[in-house]
Order: sequence, then C-alpha cells, then structure tokens
Amino acid sequence: MSTDREIIKQYKNEDLTVFWKPKKCIHAAECVSRLPKVYHPEEKPWIKIENATTAALMEQIDACPSGALSYALIGSHENTEKIDETKVTVKENGPLLIFGALDIEHSNGHKEQKDKATAFCRCGASANKPYCDGTHAKIDFKG
Repeated sequence: MSTDREIIKQYKNEDLTVFWKPKKCIHAAECVSRLPKVYHPEEKPWIKIENATTAALMEQIDACPSGALSYALIGSHENTEKIDETKVTVKENGPLLIFGALDIEHSNGHKEQKDKATAFCRCGASANKPYCDGTHAKIDFKG
C-alpha cells in the first residue's frame, strides 16, 4: 500500500462541497485571514462551512494561493477548478503564485496540467520542488 495516497477532506452545506487537499496547502493563511469564523486550524474539524455564505466561501476559495481548497456546487457539473485567464503574483517572502491553466514539464520529462492556482518555490528549500511546501516560513526566507 502506497503512503503517497492523497488525502482529500470534504465539507458540505446545502449548496456547496468544499474540498481540502492538505498536501497542497502552503499555509499562507489566506483562508483564515479572509474568513476567520470558518477556518480554525487548531480545531477539528478545522473548517466550519456553516459560518459563511456560499458566495463568501467561493470568493475565498478562489483566492487560495496553492489550490489546496476547491469547491463544487451541489447539483452542478460545473468544474470550479479552472481559471480562464492567467495571473502571476509574487508573494512577499513566499512563493511565486500562478493562477490559471498551465502545462508543466518537469526536468525528468514528466508532464502535468494545472487548472487553478499553482505555488512555485522561490526559496529553494521546498521538499516538493518545483512547488512550494511552506518551508519558506520555517527558514525565514526574505524575497
């Protein structure tokens, strides 16, 4: 049995299912700062979806810099992971954030597609290169 199996947590209200992929999370705390009544990292469950409107949840999740949070509208076949335009942001003392569809070719030739938000390491210390794993905060990266 592989220990690399991705864990995906789900939280639902009557309109929305929120998905959280812990391995993708870079702990930028955008979720906590935008919706502090919803996200409580020290509690279980840490997401209290009932404490915000569906619109507020969707807006916050769309701003997730790592793509660790995504959502699906209940009763809809709409893919909420895809962003049509590409936007690049440099997070102070953190990763390079690219929002939009990307085709990535790794140095070993492996190819993958990203459709929402991708956080690339700038500090050089990530154990998940080329992606950010949040290590920049532990090494006090400035940039």
